[in-house]
Amino acid sequence: MKQIILEELIKKFGENAVVRKKEVEEYVQSLGYDNAKFLYKKKFNVGWGKFQLPSDLKSSTINMVAQVVPITREAKIENKMQFDPNAESSHNYAIVPERDSHYVPFGEFKDVEKIIKSKQFFPVFISGMSGNGKTFMVEQAASRSNTKMIRIQLSKETDEDDLMGGFRLINGETKFIKGPVLRAMELGALLLLDEADRADPGKIMCLQGVLEGKPYFVKKTGEVVYAKSGFNIIVTANTKGKGSEDGRYVSATMLDDAWLERFPITIEQQFPNATIERKILTLYFSDNRQMVEDESKFIDKLIMWAEVIRKTFAENAIDEVISTRRLVHIVQTYKLFGDRMRSIRMCINRFDEETKTAFLDLYSKVDETVTPPSVASDSSVESDVQETTPPVVA
Repeated sequence: MKQIILEELIKKFGENAVVRKKEVEEYVQSLGYDNAKFLYKKKFNVGWGKFQLPSDLKSSTINMVAQVVPITREAKIENKMQFDPNAESSHNYAIVPERDSHYVPFGEFKDVEKIIKSKQFFPVFISGMSGNGKTFMVEQAASRSNTKMIRIQLSKETDEDDLMGGFRLINGETKFIKGPVLRAMELGALLLLDEADRADPGKIMCLQGVLEGKPYFVKKTGEVVYAKSGFNIIVTANTKGKGSEDGRYVSATMLDDAWLERFPITIEQQFPNATIERKILTLYFSDNRQMVEDESKFIDKLIMWAEVIRKTFAENAIDEVISTRRLVHIVQTYKLFGDRMRSIRMCINRFDEETKTAFLDLYSKVDETVTPPSVASDSSVESDVQETTPPVVA
């Protein structure tokens, strides 16, 4: 196998050609192999990161142990998903998201897809409640437009060094390694900043110039990085950068208004309507098989139940809500345990006891096939009493 790789390298670069490790790695991986470590020997080294290809394959390589391993499609995907801060190449940072067969476009999906397909720099801020598909929408829009994407999860610890890059110790030498923002600029990739309202507002001000579509001046090296065509930034958040007054998102911070002003548009993501939500749950329920009538009825009951809860929540009568993600969790749990009430109970146990009981009681009124929680509880207590009470001897 090593001889095949060397022959391909010589065809590409020529006999006795001096090549850089980066060039070798990129070309070898394009052929479907993992690496060419057998080439990085002292006998071939002619300088820092430079190697000279041999002219006589037999005398140079016949006794060497090949370390080139074919790489499968799954391994390639896994390798691309890994964020290596010491990597010389930007290409492993960005991938086209996998298309998810469970996704059903709704809301502002077409607008987001149109913006991505345009390849124009047009930053977008997307806000909405947890579990209504903000990030999923961006990922699937990128997938359908065949656009490479880098997703960054922001937190209070995320700073300029994480975003733009910094000095790293590599093989005993200090080198400046570009961060995901600069790499996305150079690749013309979509940059998704997830949970933006969890970031420290002062630390993300380093993005100001980038959000204006301007080149970025790397203060530590003096390099100016220009964005390639197709580069864009989309931000998702649960709030609009003004904090969470109701306390639902306690870690959400108030973002600097000067930062928010860099976004031309803000999209308010709502929960999908009943028709769309039914399609979503059906896809998760069926998984490419024919659904039975009982499963279809269960979905209808869940949709009805969630709609009542959301209307009540909108009227400020309750403090919790059932998201689309929560409904998907219930469907997935039902597929495991096959019990409607048990699946719902397990998925809403995160709520306080009063809310949980109210939600279960409401579902029992929507679905006549299940036992109300109060009746089930009384039956359980009665059963326990019968088991623990000793028989009366006459």
